[in-house]
Amino acid sequence: MVQQIKKAAVLGSGVMGSGIAAHLANIGIPTLLLDIVPRELTDVEKAKGLTLENKQVRNRISETAIQKLLKQKPAPLTSKKNLALIKAGNFEDDLEQLKDVDWVIEVVVENLAIKQQIFEKVDKYRKPGSIVSSNTSGISVEAMVEGRSEDFQKHFLGTHFFNPPRYLKLLEVIPTKHTDPQVLSFIKTFGEDVLGKGVVEAKDTPNFIANRIGTYGLLVTVREMVKGGYSVGEVDSVTGPLIGRAKSATFRTLDVVGLDTFAHVAKNVYDQVEGAEKEVFEIPAFIQKMIENGWLGSKSGQGFFLKQGKEILELDPETLVYGPRKKLQAPSIEMAKQAKGLANKLKALVYAKDRAGELLWNIYSPVFVYSADLLGQIADDVVAIDRAMKWGFGWQQGPFEAWDAIGIEKSVQRMEEQGLTVPEWVKDMLAKGFTSFYKEEENGDLYFYQNGEYKLVEENLKVMNLAKIKKQKGVIKKNTGASLIDIGDGVALLEFHSKSNAIGLDILQMINFAIDEVEKNYKGLVIGNQGKNFCVGANLAMILMEAQDDVFELDMVVRHFQQASLKIKYSSKPVVVAPFGMTLGGGAEVCLPAAHIQASSETYMGLVEAGVGLIPGGGGNKELYIKHLNSLPNGVEFDLQKVANAVFEKIAMAKVSTSGEEARDNNFLNKADGISVNGDHQIYDAKQVVLALSEQGYTPPVRKKVPVVGEPGYATLLLGAQTMLYSGYISEHDMKIAKKLAYVIAGGKVPYGTEVDEQYLLDLEREAFLSLVAEPKSQQRMQHMLLKGKPLRN
Repeated sequence: MVQQIKKAAVLGSGVMGSGIAAHLANIGIPTLLLDIVPRELTDVEKAKGLTLENKQVRNRISETAIQKLLKQKPAPLTSKKNLALIKAGNFEDDLEQLKDVDWVIEVVVENLAIKQQIFEKVDKYRKPGSIVSSNTSGISVEAMVEGRSEDFQKHFLGTHFFNPPRYLKLLEVIPTKHTDPQVLSFIKTFGEDVLGKGVVEAKDTPNFIANRIGTYGLLVTVREMVKGGYSVGEVDSVTGPLIGRAKSATFRTLDVVGLDTFAHVAKNVYDQVEGAEKEVFEIPAFIQKMIENGWLGSKSGQGFFLKQGKEILELDPETLVYGPRKKLQAPSIEMAKQAKGLANKLKALVYAKDRAGELLWNIYSPVFVYSADLLGQIADDVVAIDRAMKWGFGWQQGPFEAWDAIGIEKSVQRMEEQGLTVPEWVKDMLAKGFTSFYKEEENGDLYFYQNGEYKLVEENLKVMNLAKIKKQKGVIKKNTGASLIDIGDGVALLEFHSKSNAIGLDILQMINFAIDEVEKNYKGLVIGNQGKNFCVGANLAMILMEAQDDVFELDMVVRHFQQASLKIKYSSKPVVVAPFGMTLGGGAEVCLPAAHIQASSETYMGLVEAGVGLIPGGGGNKELYIKHLNSLPNGVEFDLQKVANAVFEKIAMAKVSTSGEEARDNNFLNKADGISVNGDHQIYDAKQVVLALSEQGYTPPVRKKVPVVGEPGYATLLLGAQTMLYSGYISEHDMKIAKKLAYVIAGGKVPYGTEVDEQYLLDLEREAFLSLVAEPKSQQRMQHMLLKGKPLRN
């Protein structure tokens, strides 16, 4: 039995295959990517005098796929250097390399006969005990292994990744009757702990869980649009964030997926089911016509939507002519926008007697009934179905959670009045007095209904739910911006919960309190939260208001931020920060001085203040500069100017990392800092680091003086900015910001190589920040960002 996966092979280098190879490379697994041998030469190959026997021709298909990874958006690689871990090959020359591989993933065309031929070859070359899996999105996994060796069958299962594999959390795992339970258990654990996925076990049925229900829901929505005379834009305006779904809603999602792909997935179910279900999975005639026209969505430049200049037009399904995009207007939409929480929004919408209410009721009710009908057939419990829809389709609530939200009793009564057949088990559940699929206890434990009783929803031990911990242990102290929580084993956690987790005086006060409390009573502190983003920066509205009103007050706030930054750095107990998502400006400044950063794989970190006419004011310039200095090898002479240039460029250009790995490449993280691939495990990972540092007898860093480039270095820093100004790349105001920033990083008017105190650098930073805040053009930039959400170039 394989205890670890050191090397993998992916068979098939299409978008999905190369994406899975990239995800494996992102987590450090060397991967062989194989595809077919080309049948003919390209013009370029002919010009080079190559033949079909040349290795570079024979590997062309997989090699091209590997190179495409560098250009794809969103980026499949967390760092370009991960490309080195993917090796190209082909099915004729390289199958014998499978003997060195621990996991073979098949991602070839969705055709059973072709998959069986591939597996026959794999069976010859694989080593005994290696795992083999298929990334099929719905072909019978059981049928694939007919005629294979016993060892192959024991180590075989379906592993259905969702596209793009780096970003979508769901991994459906489908065992066959031959799959060794140990292999299934290993892949589920490996999927969560190493691949960072949300793993759901599915049964071997058409399209498994998420695509079965998701496709049904999309087709029901199309049907209701046509029946109710709604437009494409109207439907999308109410089937996105308003109901806790992705921004791409319904038709934009279909455009992104591709209508040909969508039709293929639907046909897979259509061919294998009967009756009313078969009818729903029949692709409407107008979509068939769009496919014939080549209007496949994003990849062909038009689908349900067409971009003309700056305007986005929507398709009329009756005439197949594009016109202006419409939004649905209804009283219930306004009521839902005012309602607090998703459950109340849904209630306000689905029971409303207006066009939005009718549409959403007619979309939701069949999906609820369909999901309940399939329970036991596609998955064992409601939890698996809900998780699959949340992780695979980006729904905030799965079908059973949403059904709970609108009230099962009330909705079932209405469904039956309208002639919908509600599954017997749901009616039986209500008859027994169980009125919800889920029940939460006072201590935060969650239970789900199954066969006449509630069972505990089991979680991986590494999933730490802060809301649940607060219910169980209470809160040590809180204010409007943050809470200090005991997360067990002598570790405390500081959670931000202001709007967008923006840093104001309330959070700064809590940082000070938290460190004082931890130094007295705890082993260490984690700074982390489970919001949408870690922290989008300082409270810009507050800064702008103080800038126009009371600069003395602002001077005090900046001093508080700088002191909080020093407190994090020199705390006698380890402080570990757990950033994820947007970690911008002040968010990055909280991370930089910490004893350790435990980032998420998807951490977008940068000091972006230049975009709003400022420079970092909470110690960020100094700390990023020190991080760069500390990354240099000991005892080796280095060019101080190069360090200053690199830091200046990152801050002046407001560079933001596109991953945790890139944050390390940009020196926001150092070599010892960690990256959690599974975001749900990040708080647990950060807590383990606190415990390890405490166990090792943690001592804070010794306060040292910092060498700077001084006056000559300042002049060098400005050279590049001046060239950009003369070329028209930056404005006069950008130049003013660059001058202030260069002065701070250079350490002011001192000789090159002078060693200065940290407080001296903080004072320079604060003075520069406050002078820029007072500039009318900086205030215009801040105002524009607050109103429009994007930077102003003035």
